[in-house]
Amino acid sequence: VQLQASGGGLVQAGGSLRLSCDISKRIFSTSVVRWFRQPPGKQREWVAVIGTGGSTDYVDSVKGRFTISRDNAKNTVYLQMNSLKPEDTAVYYCSVRVIPDQSEYWGQGTLVTVSS
Repeated sequence: VQLQASGGGLVQAGGSLRLSCDISKRIFSTSVVRWFRQPPGKQREWVAVIGTGGSTDYVDSVKGRFTISRDNAKNTVYLQMNSLKPEDTAVYYCSVRVIPDQSEYWGQGTLVTVSS
């Protein structure tokens, strides 16, 4: 199983970034995908989730600013991040849970730095 997160970088406050999570084709359609983040010196926290049917949910701190989506043709899940704030600075990780066997996989992180 391959899980590859990308798209991080340095951006000014108020700017935008789009993170991508490329997922192995054989599990993509049956995967619930989550984005997590770990700010410097803090614990990892859940950010967003998208179900196999496209349903979504977000942590309150990013609602209205972040959008999670999935492209079934490209086996990719995106996290569009707008109106970024310095407190969004973190290493962002994507994670999948395969339905129904509940196998879980994690990608390597991608660093997002938001300057004030």
